[in-house]
Amino acid sequence: MSNPAHHPPRRAQPAKDRRIALVTGASRSVGKGVALALGRAGWTVYLTGRTETPLRGAAEEVTAGGGHGIAVVCDHRDDAQIAALIERIAAEQHGRLDLLVNNVWAAPAGFARHHRPFWERPLDDWDTLIAVGLRAHYVAAVAAAPLMVARGTGLIVNISSFGTRGYLHSVLYGVSKAGLDKMAADMAVDLAGTGVAAVSLWPGLVKNETMTALMERGLADFHGFPLANAETPEFIGRVIAALADDPRLADRSGHTLITAEIARDYAITDVAGNQPDSHRALFGGGPLY
Repeated sequence: MSNPAHHPPRRAQPAKDRRIALVTGASRSVGKGVALALGRAGWTVYLTGRTETPLRGAAEEVTAGGGHGIAVVCDHRDDAQIAALIERIAAEQHGRLDLLVNNVWAAPAGFARHHRPFWERPLDDWDTLIAVGLRAHYVAAVAAAPLMVARGTGLIVNISSFGTRGYLHSVLYGVSKAGLDKMAADMAVDLAGTGVAAVSLWPGLVKNETMTALMERGLADFHGFPLANAETPEFIGRVIAALADDPRLADRSGHTLITAEIARDYAITDVAGNQPDSHRALFGGGPLY
């Protein structure tokens, strides 16, 4: 198969021919990288987030890269705002939505540095890790699926984690990620025969803004994972763009996929030409959903 990473940037598509994507939680990190990669592939990308300034900046970068970025301030804790977002896309794009990337996430207060067991954590951790990290993805998929099913084509991607397989961060973090994998598996059953696919995606260690800053301060690995070969957020977007282009996408529907492994299937490299490592073996190996 040809290597999309080595091809020159695609010529910008006419607006009427652009495919339409929604990437939630796209003002930074994974969401922003996915949006940028889709933009470079010529997509129109709706980006959501709660903070307008970085969100608009990300959308402008999507447009500068050859796509069309549209920033929409949205609090994904509010079902009505999610519904209004999908209604706006339907109105502006004549009912078309080709791709939903469920990425939005919110950390509880003190989450980044805590080492306390679940019984010492506040119960309202649930209100971010589950309400935003799981429920909001379901709400977005419920709103988006009718547009896709009506056209007989589309892809729903849940950004999940190896936290399904092994302990990462907290009990509720793992619960939310396992829920995303099961959600994609069971949505695929309902979507069978419609032309719409659903998958869950496990990135490896991601070289986002925080990790890049740590590298600039001399950190070489993060909890035993080498940062030099970590995935950039845009790498994850390249994988998603390739999935959306795959004529055999239906064969993957319902599956949990590892970005580094799928990238090898599609002969995709990261932005520096490197091939990020799969962490499957480090989390016990074995099959996924």
